[in-house]
Amino acid sequence: MAAAPHPSSVAPPEVTMELHAGNRDRLVAALRAHLSASARPLHGLVLLQGGEERTRYCTDHLELFRQESYFAYLFGVQEPGLYGAIDIVSGQSILFAPRLPADYAVWMGEIKPLSYFKDKYKVDMVFYVDEIAQVLQDRFGVHGKPLLFVLYGKNTDSGNYSKPASFEGMEKFDSDSSTLHPILTECRVIKSDMEIALIQYANDVSSEAHIEVMRQARPGMKEYQLESIFLHHVYMYGGCRYCSYTCICATGENSSVLHYGHAAAPNDRTLNDGDMALMDMGAEYHFYGSDITCSYPINGKFSNNQTIIYNAVLRAHNAVITHMWPGVNWMDMHKLAEQTILESLKKERIIHGDVTDMMTQRLGSVFMPHGLGHLLGIDTHDPGGYPEGLERPKEPGLSSLRTIRELKEGMVITVEPGCYFIDALLIPARDDPVSSKFFNWEEIEKYKRFGGVRIESDVYVTAHGCKNLTNCPRETWEIEAVMAGAPWPLRASTEKSTNNGLPKAS
Repeated sequence: MAAAPHPSSVAPPEVTMELHAGNRDRLVAALRAHLSASARPLHGLVLLQGGEERTRYCTDHLELFRQESYFAYLFGVQEPGLYGAIDIVSGQSILFAPRLPADYAVWMGEIKPLSYFKDKYKVDMVFYVDEIAQVLQDRFGVHGKPLLFVLYGKNTDSGNYSKPASFEGMEKFDSDSSTLHPILTECRVIKSDMEIALIQYANDVSSEAHIEVMRQARPGMKEYQLESIFLHHVYMYGGCRYCSYTCICATGENSSVLHYGHAAAPNDRTLNDGDMALMDMGAEYHFYGSDITCSYPINGKFSNNQTIIYNAVLRAHNAVITHMWPGVNWMDMHKLAEQTILESLKKERIIHGDVTDMMTQRLGSVFMPHGLGHLLGIDTHDPGGYPEGLERPKEPGLSSLRTIRELKEGMVITVEPGCYFIDALLIPARDDPVSSKFFNWEEIEKYKRFGGVRIESDVYVTAHGCKNLTNCPRETWEIEAVMAGAPWPLRASTEKSTNNGLPKAS
């Protein structure tokens, strides 16, 4: 009997530690440039503390460890409990590993020698954590106290602060907690070719998994079954043990809940014939992630109303990608998406009036309350959205933007317009005498339990435009064909000669 066809065309790539050596080199160059411009001496060490294992509350249950992101960026270390240092003068890198007790070998496996960490992570030196103070003083204190640049700064998405390194004997050193964070964050904003390759791989395997979910979705299933299909595919065939975030597997009215899938809404609804599905899921590979959303009808055929809303969002998605290149302001792209959706809804008589007036009244935020997208990399919401000098807007919808930066070559940013029918937003709009006049409330009533549509792709900004790293069916006819069993990409014989007048994303 012939073997069943392999359900994946990708395989986990080998990862070279040159990726992280390059990240360290970029940081050292940026720090040297900053210190020179500030007329400060070129000396000191970057010192980061890696993540620690955590137990579940008061129990001895160890949660699956995932490295702290800044530490992962610079060193690529998978194990918990390490520190890392980089000498600004020489560029030399040092890891400090924990000195493990003998019984670790019984329960957790072989205790690796220091040479293992040196060889695996391609650093210049490795010592034990309890030797940090002595090593730094002996090797870098020839001309006085070594200056330690530690990581401390605010994440503008969460409002949380990064944890500065601390160790026994640190009081003997001078430390600077304000310089490193903005410089290291800015380094993470621009991706190297090696980083792009990993993000592309995460997109490739996640795109495949989305298509697998699409093909298996049927009325009567549970949302968590769709989630499990995705998780199985990216792990079984892609080697992705982690997802970039908690999967959002929303159907019917749940698809209007922007962060559905959390513990209080755990992807457990039964799928009904006629539902729209909104699947927002992305795999992570060697720390680097993806963030992809596909929306489609559970029964495989778009109804008229589903087509109207889906195509409104697709037009916005494609319009933004068509206009992306270095120098473009992201807030302008968000407004372009809003305007495109409003124009589509007006054409279908769901709203009426002047679209310019709607934009002034921020009507777009009623249908798309979230921002258009966010930086993507080692974190799903990668840092750097609001560097010093940029302030978050206050207006509805715009206040949800995770960045208002101008695009730069080397950024990876998600493009994820959406259109939702959310009572918590529609009811106040109906009660507002200015906003209410723009709505055709009889038409709105037809979408009361519709939920929403989101289309999300991960896009790499290039010198002359952008590249869409995501490879999922997007046109309604493509989705219907794939859900009916057609291969993806579609063969020429399957493709239609028309695509409903919608511009293709690059």
